[in-house]
Amino acid sequence: MISAQAAAAEPGTRAESASAGLRTRWALLVSLAGGVALALAFPPFSVWPLAVAGPALLVLALAGRGLRASFCCGLVFGTSFFFVLLTWVLNVAWYAWFTLAVALAVIFAVLTVGQRLLLHLRFWPVAVAAWWVAAEGVRTRWPWGFPWGRLAMSQAGAPDAGWMAIGGAPLLSFLLALTGATIAWALLTRGTARQILRIQVPAVVAVLVAGLVLAIALVPVDPAGHAPTAVVAGIQGDVPKARNLTQLLNDTLVTQDHANETLRLAALVKAGKLPAPDLVIWPENSTDLSPFEYQFIYDEIQTAMDTVNRPILVGEVLDNPQQNVGQLWTPGKGPGLKYVKRELVPFGEYEPLRGFISMFTNLTSLVPINFVPGTKPVVFDVGKVRLGDVICYEVGFDNLVRSEVNAGANLLTVQSNDADFEIDGQTGGTEQQVAMAQLRAVESDRAVLYVSTTGESAIINQNGQIVERTGLWQAAILDARVPLISYRTLADRIGAWPEYTIIAFAVLSLLLALSLVTGIAPRSAGTMRWYR
Repeated sequence: MISAQAAAAEPGTRAESASAGLRTRWALLVSLAGGVALALAFPPFSVWPLAVAGPALLVLALAGRGLRASFCCGLVFGTSFFFVLLTWVLNVAWYAWFTLAVALAVIFAVLTVGQRLLLHLRFWPVAVAAWWVAAEGVRTRWPWGFPWGRLAMSQAGAPDAGWMAIGGAPLLSFLLALTGATIAWALLTRGTARQILRIQVPAVVAVLVAGLVLAIALVPVDPAGHAPTAVVAGIQGDVPKARNLTQLLNDTLVTQDHANETLRLAALVKAGKLPAPDLVIWPENSTDLSPFEYQFIYDEIQTAMDTVNRPILVGEVLDNPQQNVGQLWTPGKGPGLKYVKRELVPFGEYEPLRGFISMFTNLTSLVPINFVPGTKPVVFDVGKVRLGDVICYEVGFDNLVRSEVNAGANLLTVQSNDADFEIDGQTGGTEQQVAMAQLRAVESDRAVLYVSTTGESAIINQNGQIVERTGLWQAAILDARVPLISYRTLADRIGAWPEYTIIAFAVLSLLLALSLVTGIAPRSAGTMRWYR
């Protein structure tokens, strides 16, 4: 028999449960909106201010939620973000797109529980900003490394891109997340703003002022002012546009197309219509047949080089061992120094867990032989040009680009092949990589040549501005005079320390939050009434 007291309480309990369910549904909707908003900050949409809206909306969704609901909010946010951001992977296979997006969303959801715990701290906007850097650090390194979707990489052409030269992508991501978290804080604490104004605003202002002082004191006004210059040319030879991979990667035709465009460049130079370049760059996979195994490929490259009479950096796939390289061919000498791609694409250039995966799928047939990675940066000396090279996927990794600059490069190139990701007309994959290259130019204060087989290819100046660019699925020649800057920015000099410092702060903040939740530390150390 139910007591009168219990009967009276039951309607209230049901009402509270219904109210909690409604709040959770709203939180999931806000998470969905946040993930989509953040995806729209990146190319091909490039609404860069939305990089602030994503972190702000995630905080609003997590406020007052339990840990299980926080995981669900993180899963919805991550799913909506990565499914939109990575639609171009559909060109490889729908299951590749689905699996990658879901895996990234699950990792994001697990980490989101940590962000929810951080909301118990009085200084949570700063802690949440550090959480974003830590989460991006995890994704860039584990399980196999995928740096797409970092907040900083949405800011190509934005006014705040200059922060890249001070602390690289981690610092810019931190400042974007801090701005978003502060907006969320202002919305959530409007009733108690007077009580905590003295805590939050000084912290935010201190970070911004310190960064501004660094920018003024340590970044030169015009490092390119007295730098030597060089004329560089990029060759986009194009490949056959076909749904069939065999036709798309017609090895002999692709090399021939790049050789023909180089011959056209030589004719334009001879006619006085283009200046003679100091260096010519072909893209990644401009030959998938090793010139040392196939004589006619060797002869094709040799003829193009002799005709233009300039050094050519050729993107090659070599055998025994199988490697993805950029190799410098020099008139009178032939093939010489090569850069071997260090960060290989999982499931594209090597098969993780090959033995385990082969037990229940034939996916391993897509990569029958694992590529062998390189181990060091390489700088190509071409007269006054000291060229640093990274290949395609590597542009997303801070340490790889930085290592080329610190090894002495005064000019950077990204050799790429995006044909697989553009078959259905999508431009997201290519444009996201070009945007990364623009931000790398700002970070290192170096001009960057982004050269792709099918486009878009681009010449980017040291300020991150695109000087010349091509369209997609067309043969094209790019050429421009660019500065050769030897100065190293603060970001390149201090390396990964901003990221390590921010991540360490995030970990310590999480430990403090856990101590509050478990009762080890006194509540006065951090928690706010509306988050209990």
